[in-house]
Amino acid sequence: MASNTADKDNKPVDFETAMRDLESIVERLERGDLPLEQSLAEFERGILLTRRCQSALKDAEQKVEILLKRAGDAGPRIEPFVPEDT
Repeated sequence: MASNTADKDNKPVDFETAMRDLESIVERLERGDLPLEQSLAEFERGILLTRRCQSALKDAEQKVEILLKRAGDAGPRIEPFVPEDT
């Protein structure tokens, strides 16, 4: 199964859906009221969703880089991201 293509029911999962599901899993795990087996299953699902989100973000980043390279020297330049200290 290709990453970022289907969930446990073999339905397509987009980035936004995966993020919502992941946030929901985190909330349930943080409450701490799930039985151990269910907590482990949720954790495993969370790891899968995390990998799918990371893959989707990497794919998007690569697409942006390709588009910027096609724009040539006249277009915007790729610069490293440096977060601002808050």
